[in-house]
Amino acid sequence: MSKNIIIGGIGAVVVALVFYMGGLFDKEKEIKQAAVECGSVSIAEMNWASAQLLANVDKIILSKGYGCDVSIVPGDTMPTFTSMNEKGSPDVAGEMWINAVAVPLEKAKAEGRLHTVSDPITGLGEGWWLLPHTMEKHPELKTVQDILKRPDLFPHPEDPSKGGFHTCPAGWGCQLANANLFRAFEMEKKGWLLVDPGSAAGLDASIAKASDRKQNWFGYYWSPTSIVGKYSLNMMDFGVPFGGKENWDSCIVKPEQECADPKPSSWTKSEVNTVISDSFKKRAGSSVSEYFGKRIFPGPIMNATLSYMSDQQATGEDAAREFLAKNPKIWTAWVTADAAKKIKEGL
Repeated sequence: MSKNIIIGGIGAVVVALVFYMGGLFDKEKEIKQAAVECGSVSIAEMNWASAQLLANVDKIILSKGYGCDVSIVPGDTMPTFTSMNEKGSPDVAGEMWINAVAVPLEKAKAEGRLHTVSDPITGLGEGWWLLPHTMEKHPELKTVQDILKRPDLFPHPEDPSKGGFHTCPAGWGCQLANANLFRAFEMEKKGWLLVDPGSAAGLDASIAKASDRKQNWFGYYWSPTSIVGKYSLNMMDFGVPFGGKENWDSCIVKPEQECADPKPSSWTKSEVNTVISDSFKKRAGSSVSEYFGKRIFPGPIMNATLSYMSDQQATGEDAAREFLAKNPKIWTAWVTADAAKKIKEGL
Protein backbone atom coordinates (compact mmCIF):
# COMPACT_ATOMS: atom_id res chain seq x y z
CA MET A 1 0.00 0.00 0.00
CA SER A 2 1.49 3.37 -0.93
CA LYS A 3 2.37 6.07 1.59
CA ASN A 4 -0.06 8.50 -0.10
CA ILE A 5 -2.96 6.07 0.24
CA ILE A 6 -2.21 5.55 3.95
CA ILE A 7 -1.95 9.28 4.61
CA GLY A 8 -5.14 9.88 2.61
CA GLY A 9 -6.96 7.20 4.58
CA ILE A 10 -5.84 8.68 7.90
CA GLY A 11 -6.93 12.12 6.71
CA ALA A 12 -10.39 10.83 5.85
CA VAL A 13 -10.72 9.25 9.28
CA VAL A 14 -9.64 12.48 10.97
CA VAL A 15 -12.14 14.47 8.94
CA ALA A 16 -14.89 11.98 9.82
CA LEU A 17 -13.98 12.19 13.51
CA VAL A 18 -14.04 15.98 13.37
CA PHE A 19 -17.53 15.94 11.86
CA TYR A 20 -18.67 13.31 14.38
CA MET A 21 -17.29 15.21 17.38
CA GLY A 22 -18.70 18.40 15.97
CA GLY A 23 -22.09 16.74 15.77
CA LEU A 24 -21.81 15.63 19.39
CA PHE A 25 -20.81 19.12 20.49
CA ASP A 26 -23.70 20.59 18.51
CA LYS A 27 -26.09 18.10 20.13
CA GLU A 28 -24.78 18.88 23.62
CA LYS A 29 -25.04 22.59 22.87
CA GLU A 30 -28.63 22.10 21.68
CA ILE A 31 -29.55 20.20 24.88
CA LYS A 32 -27.92 22.84 27.10
CA GLN A 33 -29.66 25.59 25.14
CA ALA A 34 -33.02 23.83 25.63
CA ALA A 35 -32.42 23.76 29.39
CA VAL A 36 -31.47 27.45 29.40
CA GLU A 37 -34.60 28.33 27.45
CA CYS A 38 -36.77 26.23 29.73
CA GLY A 39 -35.26 27.75 32.88
CA SER A 40 -37.49 27.97 35.94
CA VAL A 41 -40.99 26.54 35.57
CA SER A 42 -43.84 26.77 38.07
CA ILE A 43 -46.57 24.13 37.81
CA ALA A 44 -49.93 24.33 39.58
CA GLU A 45 -50.79 21.21 41.58
CA MET A 46 -54.58 21.34 41.80
CA ASN A 47 -56.23 19.86 44.88
CA TRP A 48 -57.63 16.71 43.25
CA ALA A 49 -55.85 13.44 42.56
CA SER A 50 -55.61 13.39 38.74
CA ALA A 51 -54.22 16.94 38.66
CA GLN A 52 -51.71 16.08 41.38
CA LEU A 53 -50.54 13.09 39.35
CA LEU A 54 -50.32 15.17 36.18
CA ALA A 55 -48.35 17.98 37.84
CA ASN A 56 -45.78 15.53 39.23
CA VAL A 57 -45.42 13.67 35.92
CA ASP A 58 -44.71 17.03 34.27
CA LYS A 59 -42.21 17.91 37.00
CA ILE A 60 -40.23 14.67 36.61
CA ILE A 61 -40.23 14.78 32.81
CA LEU A 62 -39.29 18.45 32.54
CA SER A 63 -36.59 18.32 35.22
CA LYS A 64 -35.05 14.92 34.40
CA GLY A 65 -35.53 15.01 30.64
CA TYR A 66 -35.10 18.66 29.75
CA GLY A 67 -33.12 20.17 32.60
CA CYS A 68 -35.84 22.57 33.70
CA ASP A 69 -35.82 23.98 37.24
CA VAL A 70 -39.36 22.97 38.25
CA SER A 71 -41.35 24.12 41.28
CA ILE A 72 -44.78 22.84 42.29
CA VAL A 73 -47.26 25.37 43.69
CA PRO A 74 -50.70 24.70 45.25
CA GLY A 75 -53.64 25.42 42.97
CA ASP A 76 -57.38 25.29 42.33
CA THR A 77 -59.41 26.18 39.27
CA MET A 78 -60.47 29.76 39.96
CA PRO A 79 -57.46 31.11 41.93
CA THR A 80 -54.97 29.46 39.55
CA PHE A 81 -56.71 30.82 36.47
CA THR A 82 -56.97 34.31 37.99
CA SER A 83 -53.28 34.32 38.89
CA MET A 84 -52.22 33.07 35.44
CA ASN A 85 -54.47 35.58 33.72
CA GLU A 86 -53.44 38.59 35.79
CA LYS A 87 -49.82 37.79 36.74
CA GLY A 88 -48.69 35.17 34.21
CA SER A 89 -47.91 32.79 37.06
CA PRO A 90 -47.84 29.83 37.55
CA ASP A 91 -46.51 28.86 34.14
CA VAL A 92 -48.51 25.64 33.73
CA ALA A 93 -51.94 24.38 34.81
CA GLY A 94 -51.96 20.78 33.67
CA GLU A 95 -55.65 20.02 34.18
CA MET A 96 -57.82 23.12 33.91
CA TRP A 97 -61.57 22.34 33.80
CA ILE A 98 -62.49 25.33 31.74
CA ASN A 99 -66.31 25.27 31.80
CA ALA A 100 -66.15 27.59 34.82
CA VAL A 101 -63.69 29.99 33.16
CA ALA A 102 -64.56 29.60 29.47
CA VAL A 103 -65.36 33.25 28.70
CA PRO A 104 -62.35 34.90 30.41
CA LEU A 105 -60.04 32.15 29.09
CA GLU A 106 -61.10 32.84 25.51
CA LYS A 107 -60.43 36.54 26.11
CA ALA A 108 -56.99 35.77 27.58
CA LYS A 109 -56.16 33.55 24.59
CA ALA A 110 -57.34 36.18 22.10
CA GLU A 111 -55.15 38.79 23.81
CA GLY A 112 -52.16 36.43 23.91
CA ARG A 113 -51.75 36.08 27.69
CA LEU A 114 -52.58 32.38 27.92
CA HIS A 115 -52.53 29.36 25.59
CA THR A 116 -54.19 25.95 25.59
CA VAL A 117 -51.79 23.25 24.41
CA SER A 118 -53.59 19.91 24.79
CA ASP A 119 -56.62 18.01 26.05
CA PRO A 120 -54.66 16.11 28.70
CA ILE A 121 -56.88 13.08 29.37
CA THR A 122 -59.09 11.01 27.06
CA GLY A 123 -62.55 9.78 28.02
CA LEU A 124 -63.09 12.23 30.84
CA GLY A 125 -66.36 13.80 31.82
CA GLU A 126 -69.53 13.56 33.88
CA GLY A 127 -72.51 11.36 33.26
CA TRP A 128 -74.56 8.32 34.26
CA TRP A 129 -72.80 5.00 34.80
CA LEU A 130 -73.25 1.24 35.16
CA LEU A 131 -71.01 -1.45 36.69
CA PRO A 132 -69.46 -3.95 34.23
CA HIS A 133 -71.22 -7.04 35.61
CA THR A 134 -74.59 -5.40 34.89
CA MET A 135 -73.62 -4.74 31.28
CA GLU A 136 -72.35 -8.29 30.85
CA LYS A 137 -75.58 -9.75 32.19
CA HIS A 138 -77.82 -7.26 30.36
CA PRO A 139 -76.21 -6.41 27.01
CA GLU A 140 -79.52 -4.94 25.89
CA LEU A 141 -78.83 -1.90 28.12
CA LYS A 142 -76.95 0.15 25.56
CA THR A 143 -78.17 3.66 26.46
CA VAL A 144 -79.77 5.54 29.34
CA GLN A 145 -83.07 5.28 27.47
CA ASP A 146 -82.81 1.48 27.63
CA ILE A 147 -82.07 1.61 31.35
CA LEU A 148 -85.05 3.83 32.10
CA LYS A 149 -87.35 1.08 30.80
CA ARG A 150 -86.01 -1.34 33.47
CA PRO A 151 -86.42 0.18 36.94
CA ASP A 152 -86.95 -3.37 38.21
CA LEU A 153 -83.25 -4.11 37.69
CA PHE A 154 -82.16 -1.30 40.03
CA PRO A 155 -84.33 -1.49 43.18
CA HIS A 156 -84.40 1.59 45.39
CA PRO A 157 -82.83 0.79 48.81
CA GLU A 158 -85.89 2.07 50.69
CA ASP A 159 -88.64 1.13 48.21
CA PRO A 160 -87.66 -1.93 46.11
CA SER A 161 -90.82 -1.55 44.03
CA LYS A 162 -89.17 1.51 42.44
CA GLY A 163 -85.93 1.95 40.55
CA GLY A 164 -83.19 3.87 42.37
CA PHE A 165 -81.02 6.47 40.65
CA HIS A 166 -78.00 7.51 42.74
CA THR A 167 -77.58 11.27 42.50
CA CYS A 168 -75.07 13.76 43.94
CA PRO A 169 -74.93 14.80 47.60
CA ALA A 170 -76.81 17.95 48.59
CA GLY A 171 -74.84 21.11 47.88
CA TRP A 172 -73.02 19.78 44.82
CA GLY A 173 -73.78 21.56 41.54
CA CYS A 174 -74.45 18.23 39.84
CA GLN A 175 -77.35 17.58 42.23
CA LEU A 176 -79.37 20.26 40.42
CA ALA A 177 -78.49 18.90 36.98
CA ASN A 178 -79.42 15.35 37.95
CA ALA A 179 -82.71 16.42 39.52
CA ASN A 180 -83.68 18.41 36.43
CA LEU A 181 -82.71 15.60 34.04
CA PHE A 182 -84.75 13.25 36.26
CA ARG A 183 -87.74 15.49 35.54
CA ALA A 184 -86.85 15.99 31.87
CA PHE A 185 -86.83 12.20 31.30
CA GLU A 186 -90.06 11.81 33.34
CA MET A 187 -88.32 9.19 35.43
CA GLU A 188 -90.80 9.28 38.32
CA LYS A 189 -93.61 8.41 35.88
CA LYS A 190 -91.44 5.52 34.62
CA GLY A 191 -91.04 4.06 38.11
CA TRP A 192 -87.88 5.70 39.45
CA LEU A 193 -86.92 7.56 42.61
CA LEU A 194 -83.77 9.52 43.42
CA VAL A 195 -81.29 8.05 45.93
CA ASP A 196 -79.54 10.74 48.02
CA PRO A 197 -76.12 9.30 49.02
CA GLY A 198 -75.70 11.89 51.78
CA SER A 199 -72.02 12.52 51.05
CA ALA A 200 -69.20 11.77 48.64
CA ALA A 201 -68.20 8.85 50.85
CA GLY A 202 -71.79 7.59 50.74
CA LEU A 203 -71.84 7.72 46.94
CA ASP A 204 -68.54 5.82 46.74
CA ALA A 205 -69.73 3.27 49.29
CA SER A 206 -72.90 2.56 47.29
CA ILE A 207 -70.77 1.70 44.25
CA ALA A 208 -68.35 -0.45 46.26
CA LYS A 209 -71.19 -2.37 47.94
CA ALA A 210 -72.97 -3.04 44.63
CA SER A 211 -69.73 -4.17 43.00
CA ASP A 212 -68.76 -6.50 45.85
CA ARG A 213 -72.22 -8.08 45.97
CA LYS A 214 -72.71 -8.14 42.18
CA GLN A 215 -75.81 -5.99 42.54
CA ASN A 216 -76.97 -3.54 39.89
CA TRP A 217 -76.16 0.15 40.41
CA PHE A 218 -77.18 3.14 38.29
CA GLY A 219 -76.18 6.70 38.99
CA TYR A 220 -74.04 9.78 38.51
CA TYR A 221 -70.23 9.85 38.59
CA TRP A 222 -67.31 11.45 36.79
CA SER A 223 -63.92 10.60 35.32
CA PRO A 224 -60.98 10.62 35.87
CA THR A 225 -61.35 9.17 39.36
CA SER A 226 -60.02 6.25 41.37
CA ILE A 227 -63.57 4.85 41.72
CA VAL A 228 -64.02 4.58 37.94
CA GLY A 229 -60.64 2.86 37.71
CA LYS A 230 -61.15 0.52 40.65
CA TYR A 231 -64.64 -0.66 39.69
CA SER A 232 -64.37 -0.29 35.89
CA LEU A 233 -67.51 1.84 35.69
CA ASN A 234 -68.98 2.40 32.23
CA MET A 235 -70.29 5.81 31.21
CA MET A 236 -73.54 5.33 29.32
CA ASP A 237 -74.62 7.05 26.14
CA PHE A 238 -77.79 9.00 26.96
CA GLY A 239 -79.43 7.96 23.71
CA VAL A 240 -80.52 11.56 23.09
CA PRO A 241 -78.50 14.50 21.74
CA PHE A 242 -77.30 17.43 23.80
CA GLY A 243 -80.36 19.61 24.37
CA GLY A 244 -78.64 22.92 23.66
CA LYS A 245 -76.62 25.44 25.63
CA GLU A 246 -79.68 27.53 26.52
CA ASN A 247 -81.49 24.51 27.97
CA TRP A 248 -78.42 23.47 29.95
CA ASP A 249 -77.11 26.82 31.20
CA SER A 250 -80.47 28.48 31.80
CA CYS A 251 -82.42 25.50 33.15
CA ILE A 252 -80.68 22.16 33.78
CA VAL A 253 -78.04 23.61 36.15
CA LYS A 254 -80.53 25.89 37.93
CA PRO A 255 -82.72 25.25 40.99
CA GLU A 256 -86.08 23.68 40.15
CA GLN A 257 -87.96 26.96 40.66
CA GLU A 258 -85.80 28.48 37.88
CA CYS A 259 -86.20 25.48 35.56
CA ALA A 260 -89.90 25.00 34.93
CA ASP A 261 -89.59 23.01 31.72
CA PRO A 262 -86.30 21.05 31.40
CA LYS A 263 -85.72 19.38 28.05
CA PRO A 264 -84.15 15.91 27.70
CA SER A 265 -80.42 16.14 27.09
CA SER A 266 -77.18 14.27 27.25
CA TRP A 267 -74.66 15.67 29.74
CA THR A 268 -72.83 18.77 28.60
CA LYS A 269 -69.33 18.09 27.31
CA SER A 270 -66.57 18.63 29.86
CA GLU A 271 -63.84 20.90 28.50
CA VAL A 272 -60.43 20.25 30.06
CA ASN A 273 -57.17 21.74 28.80
CA THR A 274 -53.55 22.14 29.74
CA VAL A 275 -53.04 25.90 29.96
CA ILE A 276 -49.66 27.66 29.82
CA SER A 277 -48.59 31.28 30.20
CA ASP A 278 -47.38 33.28 27.23
CA SER A 279 -43.97 33.92 28.81
CA PHE A 280 -43.43 30.19 29.32
CA LYS A 281 -44.47 29.42 25.76
CA LYS A 282 -41.92 31.92 24.45
CA ARG A 283 -39.00 30.62 26.50
CA ALA A 284 -39.78 26.89 26.73
CA GLY A 285 -38.18 25.84 23.46
CA SER A 286 -39.57 23.59 20.76
CA SER A 287 -38.89 20.26 22.52
CA VAL A 288 -40.76 21.25 25.67
CA SER A 289 -43.61 22.75 23.66
CA GLU A 290 -43.89 19.54 21.65
CA TYR A 291 -43.98 17.53 24.89
CA PHE A 292 -47.04 19.41 26.16
CA GLY A 293 -48.75 19.00 22.81
CA LYS A 294 -48.24 15.22 22.89
CA ARG A 295 -48.79 14.62 26.64
CA ILE A 296 -52.24 12.99 26.63
CA PHE A 297 -53.14 10.33 29.20
CA PRO A 298 -55.37 7.46 28.04
CA GLY A 299 -58.41 7.56 30.35
CA PRO A 300 -58.21 3.90 31.48
CA ILE A 301 -54.52 4.30 32.40
CA MET A 302 -55.25 7.49 34.32
CA ASN A 303 -58.10 5.85 36.26
CA ALA A 304 -55.99 2.77 37.02
CA THR A 305 -53.19 4.97 38.36
CA LEU A 306 -55.67 6.93 40.47
CA SER A 307 -56.94 3.62 41.87
CA TYR A 308 -53.34 2.76 42.84
CA MET A 309 -53.01 6.22 44.38
CA SER A 310 -56.14 5.70 46.49
CA ASP A 311 -55.40 2.10 47.54
CA GLN A 312 -51.79 2.84 48.49
CA GLN A 313 -52.51 6.30 49.91
CA ALA A 314 -49.80 7.48 47.54
CA THR A 315 -48.79 11.08 46.96
CA GLY A 316 -48.90 12.70 43.55
CA GLU A 317 -45.13 12.16 43.22
CA ASP A 318 -45.42 8.48 44.22
CA ALA A 319 -48.17 7.96 41.65
CA ALA A 320 -46.19 9.78 38.97
CA ARG A 321 -43.20 7.48 39.48
CA GLU A 322 -45.52 4.46 39.42
CA PHE A 323 -47.03 5.63 36.13
CA LEU A 324 -43.63 6.30 34.54
CA ALA A 325 -42.26 2.94 35.69
CA LYS A 326 -45.27 0.94 34.46
CA ASN A 327 -46.07 2.76 31.20
CA PRO A 328 -42.89 3.59 29.25
CA LYS A 329 -44.56 2.89 25.90
CA ILE A 330 -47.01 5.70 26.59
CA TRP A 331 -44.79 8.48 27.92
CA THR A 332 -41.73 7.86 25.72
CA ALA A 333 -43.93 8.82 22.75
CA TRP A 334 -44.34 12.26 24.35
CA VAL A 335 -40.63 13.11 24.60
CA THR A 336 -37.45 13.10 22.55
CA ALA A 337 -35.27 9.98 22.54
CA ASP A 338 -32.58 11.82 24.50
CA ALA A 339 -35.08 12.98 27.13
CA ALA A 340 -36.53 9.48 27.44
CA LYS A 341 -33.05 8.07 28.14
CA LYS A 342 -32.38 10.66 30.85
CA ILE A 343 -35.79 10.15 32.48
CA LYS A 344 -35.33 6.37 32.64
CA GLU A 345 -31.89 6.85 34.21
CA GLY A 346 -33.36 9.29 36.74
CA LEU A 347 -36.23 7.11 37.94
